[in-house]
Amino acid sequence: MSALFEHSPWVEARADARPSTGNRHHDLMEVVYDATPAEKLALIRAHPELAGKAAIDGSLTEASAAEQASAGLDQLTPAEFERFHALNTAYRERFDFPFIICVRLTDKAGILAAMERRLAHDRDTEIATAIAEIGKIVLLRLEDPA
Repeated sequence: MSALFEHSPWVEARADARPSTGNRHHDLMEVVYDATPAEKLALIRAHPELAGKAAIDGSLTEASAAEQASAGLDQLTPAEFERFHALNTAYRERFDFPFIICVRLTDKAGILAAMERRLAHDRDTEIATAIAEIGKIVLLRLEDPA
């Protein structure tokens, strides 16, 4: 089974060290919510940009590669790729972390629309949104680790 959290095994390790509620997703997300602001940022920053350099150079985790492919991000036209690149750049410049969305619950158009809409958020709102999206990603990985 692939890691549930991108390059962040500390979340699962901390959850395993606590008494279980019987709900793995809840237990994992409680660790995230209890994390320090710096740890939350590190967790967010551990995620790859969508249709970014990692997708091109093959350094995506197996789970991320499959998830991005499920939304068609592995088959972008040159114009779509440029749009993703421009939005990724604007987003990273504004918030200093990558845009995160549960791609298995949307498609290319939905992702682009969300990127544009979320650029208007303040940083605290966007950190909370990114954590919520990570929660969705982890839930789907728990249900279907494909």
